[in-house]
Amino acid sequence: MREILGRRRRLLSRRKDKGSEFLGAALTFATEWQWPVLPGVAPDPQGRARCACPDPECTVPGAHPFDPGLLAATTDERMVRWWWGNRPAAPIVLATGATGATGGKAPCAVSLPALAASHALALLDRRGMRLGPVVAAPTRWALLVKPYSMEQLGELLYAKDFVPGSLRFHGEGGYLALPPSETGQGAIRWERAPLPGSAKPWVPDVEAVVDAVIDALTRTGVNAPEL
Repeated sequence: MREILGRRRRLLSRRKDKGSEFLGAALTFATEWQWPVLPGVAPDPQGRARCACPDPECTVPGAHPFDPGLLAATTDERMVRWWWGNRPAAPIVLATGATGATGGKAPCAVSLPALAASHALALLDRRGMRLGPVVAAPTRWALLVKPYSMEQLGELLYAKDFVPGSLRFHGEGGYLALPPSETGQGAIRWERAPLPGSAKPWVPDVEAVVDAVIDALTRTGVNAPEL
């Protein structure tokens, strides 16, 4: 009996620690960096590769908004504390390009398959290109960039002779799961973490990232299929 009670206490302690970690991260994003966030739908507890949302074919299990919807994303401390107080293990979802309480906008992102991203980042490092934070999911990595409009993105892509089909763009009205979220596909982590103590992480322009990533993928010959 003592052994069973001990296991339960350890399990509850781990859940409490994880809940504190998620809440702390969500508060940093929302209140310090003014990035609007909201809780994502959790993975299905009966099968982590599935999502708890009603869609049996969900392609991003546990890594998207559901209830509340994306428009509820906020930088309000009280709301963030209430959400993760009630759902301590909920994934932290960033509303990309959304406007915070102080008028600033959250970053957007450019994502690509993990293997292609690792090759691209290695080449960009050798060239000395400065990148901002990079979010790594098991199958895709996302490079955070300054907010952009759909018109700006359209003009940028139209000017390219070739754009890999594996690239995805997370702009205004989009979303991205942030560390330390856990989803149906696995844990979300920082491949390139924001500098410790940053008042707000620096992120590059989308033009610089798209130009560099397309060039890197072309030169390395890595253009993984879209996942």
